[in-house]
Amino acid sequence: MSTKPVNVEDYRILAQRRLPKIIFDYLEGGADDEIGMKHNREVFERYRLMPRRLVDVSKRDTGIELFGRHQAAPFMIGPTGLNAALWPKGDILLARAAEKAGIPFVLSTASNASIEEVAAASKGDLWFQLYIVQRKLAEQMVRRAEAAGYSLLVLTTDVGVNGNRERDLRNNFGLPMRYTPGLIYDGITHPRWSLGFMRNGMPQFGNFVTADSSDVEMQAALMHRQMDASFSWDDFNWLRKLWPRKLLVKGIMRPDDAERCIAAGADGVILSNHGGRQLDAAVSPIDVLAKSRERISAPILIDSGYRRGTDVVKALALGANAVLLGRAPLYGLAAAGEAGVERVLRLLKDEVDRTLAQIGCASASQLSPDYVRADAPMPTTASPSVRTSQEHLDDFVLHGGISPRGREPSAIGTKEEMHHEHS
Repeated sequence: MSTKPVNVEDYRILAQRRLPKIIFDYLEGGADDEIGMKHNREVFERYRLMPRRLVDVSKRDTGIELFGRHQAAPFMIGPTGLNAALWPKGDILLARAAEKAGIPFVLSTASNASIEEVAAASKGDLWFQLYIVQRKLAEQMVRRAEAAGYSLLVLTTDVGVNGNRERDLRNNFGLPMRYTPGLIYDGITHPRWSLGFMRNGMPQFGNFVTADSSDVEMQAALMHRQMDASFSWDDFNWLRKLWPRKLLVKGIMRPDDAERCIAAGADGVILSNHGGRQLDAAVSPIDVLAKSRERISAPILIDSGYRRGTDVVKALALGANAVLLGRAPLYGLAAAGEAGVERVLRLLKDEVDRTLAQIGCASASQLSPDYVRADAPMPTTASPSVRTSQEHLDDFVLHGGISPRGREPSAIGTKEEMHHEHS
């Protein structure tokens, strides 16, 4: 009997099959030995949920109120760069999927579509994430985001220097991509991806595309994350005065820094270790969530490692207001375009809803620390008798494949198509 993708991990496997290795490694990779990235996932197993019984959960609400707006689920699509390398017009497809799901979309400074292009393509709640590459350029981008109607600015603070991403170093990954024999072979053996690449051309950073040579230099600096490492609390005051709407600070990993952000005028913080892509030895954001909540009453958002609805529920119960999704929707995008993103968002929302019912909580807004407990032991290896997502996907390919053309629910094509793409 054939099956279909039923969780985020299934879509991760499909993304890996469709993408050339150099592109998948960019999406999937972390810093150094990738221990931090692994810890981001394992830490969730330290927390267990404590269900209440005899509670009326016949009607449930996964929605939340955040910054005066209602959103249909307690998560949003976080900022990620080079999405057009995963699927043509990736930023726009992510924004449209978020709009359909009733959640915000955060556009990265390193996007391939420009601030204005995404605003024209989506009428959803758009946020803009800012890297401080150069002060004058940052001011220009802030003003462009304000003019385009973005409701919130996210300042990323954890890229004073670039993380040591060894997969990218081994692959010599960068823009423009160099046509080495290995890359050419990788493209030939992944024809669906290559066709889209040839039709749409080499991805560029959309917010920097002009004839000005300085913009070419800025693109190179952004690619290598050569940010303004001198940006400090005094400079934050400058940004706070410049941006008139809601402002979040991303990359916070200490409760005292969270407190200082709010005192300096931020409207909230995002606890983040950049998905394990910067400092490999960093703690997981959820490790500092409860203590951060003790220090501030302002909104706390969180990211890094969220793959299940239960992960989201645990974070909300520990004090987060919402979760930013990073790789999860990108797996859907890389596997099946806009429809893949929609499907991943639906899967996660359904998992949140099901978890709320199972723990006896009718609304995501009613979650509290009473629903979760921390266990000391770290995760153990799964039983060999448990079938992996890879094994289920192998069955799926055997009985019919996923066609990554953006159609659901059957996002997989024929067995022959899958063989042709991934041989």
